[in-house]
Amino acid sequence: MAAPKKGRGSSAQSKPGRSLVLILIAIVAMTGGMFLAGHTTPRLGIDLAGGTSITLKAKADQGSAINKANMDTAVDIMNRRVNGLGVSEAEVQTQGDDHIIVNIPKGTNSKEAQQQVGTTAKLYFRPVLASEPSGGAAPKPSPSTSSGASGSPSPAASPSGDQKATSPSGAPSPKATATSQGRAVSDALKADATPSPTGSASAKSSGAPASPSPTPSANADAAKLQAQYAALDCTKPAERAKVGKAGKPAEPTVACGEINKVWYKYVLGPAAVDGTEVKNARAVFDTQGASGWQVQMNFTSSGAKKFADITGELAKNQQPQNEFGIVLDGDVVSSPFVQQAITGGQAEISGRFTQEEAQSLSNMLSYGALPLSFQEETVTTVTAALGGEQLKAGLLAGAIGLVLVVIYLVAYYRGLSLVAMASLLVSAILTYVIMSLLGPAIGFALNLPAVCGAIVAIGITADSFIVYFERIRDEIREGRSLRPAVERAWPRARRTILVSDFVSFLAAAVLFIVTVGKVQGFAFTLGLTTVLDVVVVFFFTKPLMTLLARRRFFADGHKWSGLDPRSLGAKPPLRRTRRPSGPTAGPVDPKGA
Repeated sequence: MAAPKKGRGSSAQSKPGRSLVLILIAIVAMTGGMFLAGHTTPRLGIDLAGGTSITLKAKADQGSAINKANMDTAVDIMNRRVNGLGVSEAEVQTQGDDHIIVNIPKGTNSKEAQQQVGTTAKLYFRPVLASEPSGGAAPKPSPSTSSGASGSPSPAASPSGDQKATSPSGAPSPKATATSQGRAVSDALKADATPSPTGSASAKSSGAPASPSPTPSANADAAKLQAQYAALDCTKPAERAKVGKAGKPAEPTVACGEINKVWYKYVLGPAAVDGTEVKNARAVFDTQGASGWQVQMNFTSSGAKKFADITGELAKNQQPQNEFGIVLDGDVVSSPFVQQAITGGQAEISGRFTQEEAQSLSNMLSYGALPLSFQEETVTTVTAALGGEQLKAGLLAGAIGLVLVVIYLVAYYRGLSLVAMASLLVSAILTYVIMSLLGPAIGFALNLPAVCGAIVAIGITADSFIVYFERIRDEIREGRSLRPAVERAWPRARRTILVSDFVSFLAAAVLFIVTVGKVQGFAFTLGLTTVLDVVVVFFFTKPLMTLLARRRFFADGHKWSGLDPRSLGAKPPLRRTRRPSGPTAGPVDPKGA
C-alpha cells in the first residue's frame, strides 16, 4: 500500500486534533464575546427592521458646484445631525453624482430627522466664558480673527490652548489668560448665566463685571452649569452627545469642540449672532503674509452690527477670555480670538489652516454647514411588519436551499454527508457570531441583499467539500485505501479550493468597491463567507476527514460510507513490492508506490 510522504504533511496528518481544538476555541471565545457585549443578534438594516428612507437631490446654488468634495461634506454633516438624534445606526451615503440616501431605522422620530437632515444647520456665534483642553489633552493653537487681510497669528499659544489674535497692522494683542488666572469659573458663570432681556450680546454675555446682586435663579443656573463643566469629558463620545444639542440660543450652555485634533470643553454665553446673518464666506490663501489659508466672511447689515458689538465687548473686557465660539449644531467648530471690535461687516479667521480645513469652515459659515441645497425627492417608510415578512421570506429561501443541498449530499455521498453538514454548521455558527459582533464594531447591518449573499455562500461552501470528496474518491478508484487517499487528495483539492474561493472573493471585493447602498451588503457577506469557507475547510473539514479515515466504518469502505471501492469501480489495491535482501536488487514492479 502506498504510504503518505514523510515530513510536514505527515506531521499534520498525525495531529489533526490540534486544528479542531483551535477552531473550537475560536468559536467559544467569539461566542462569549458576543454575549458579554450584549449583542446576541445581528443588527438588521432598514429593509428588515423598518424605518425611514429619504432620498435627497443636490442643487447647485450660490455659485457652488456639485462635485465629490461638496457631496462628501454634505454627507458628513447630515450624518452628524442624524446621529445627534441618537441614531448611531443611521446610514448616510451618496448615490450617483447628485443624490444622497439617508436611512433611519425604527425607534427614531422620523419626522424630526426628516426636518433636520437636509435643512440649513443651526449656526451661532457665542462668546466663550471658559474653556480648557478636555481629558488632560495638551493645549494646541486655534484660529484668530481680525478685520483686515493683513493680520496673522502669533505662533505663541496661551495656557488655554488658543493663539493670540492680531490687529490689522499685525501687532499682537495682549496675552489671553487661562480661566484660572483670570476670573474663577464660578464667578464667570454667575455673571453670565442670566441672558440679556433682548437675548442679544450684552456685557453679561461677553465677560462684563457681574451684577452686584445676582438673583437666586441665576445662582442656581450658574451652579448647575459649573457642575456640568467640571464633570464634562469631551474625549468620550457618549458625553459629547449629551451636551450642546439642547442649549437654547438665549441661554448660556456647555459644549465640546475639536480644535486641531484636540478636544476642548467650553462654557458659552448666549448667542450673539445667528448663522443666518452671515452673507457669505470663502477660503482664500494669503499670498502677501504668513497666514496661509484663511476664511473671509461677510455679514448682513444686522449681523454686522451684532458682530461689532460682541467683538467690541470681548476685546474690551478681556476676561475671562477674549474669544467667541462658532457653534454648529451644538458643536464648537472654531473658537477664534478677538483683539478689537470688528466693524464694517467683514472679518477673517486665520490659524494655520490646511486648504481642506479652510474650505470646510467656509462652507459651514456660508451655507449653514451644507455646501449645497437639497430637494427632497422621496420619503419611503418601511414598517417593521413588512421588514419581518421580508426577513422570513429570506430565511425560508435559505432554509429551502440548505435542505436541497443536504438532500443531495445524503443521496450522493451518504456517510460523507455528515462531514459536510458538520462543516456547514461550523461555518453558519462563525458567520452568525461574526455578523453579531460586526454590528456594533463597524456598523454592519444585515439587509436583504446580505441575506442573499449568505444563501449563495451555502453553495460555495458545499462546492469546496465536493471538490475534496471527489479527489478522495479518485484516489480510491486508483486502488488506494482511505488513509493515504485522504492525504494524497488534499494537495490537489486544496489548490482548486483556493483558486475558486479567490475568484469569489475578488468578485465580492470589486462589487463592494464599485457599488453603493444595499448591494454592498451582498458583496460584504459574500466576501466574509468566502473567507470563512477557507478557514472551515482547512481547520475543520480536512482534520475531521483525517480522523474519520481511522474509523473502520469509513476505512473499510462500508456501502453507506460513500467510499465503497466496489461502487466507485476501484482498481485492485496498489501494493509495494519489496526488494530482496542481498547485494543486488531485483526489478521493481512499475505499479508500486
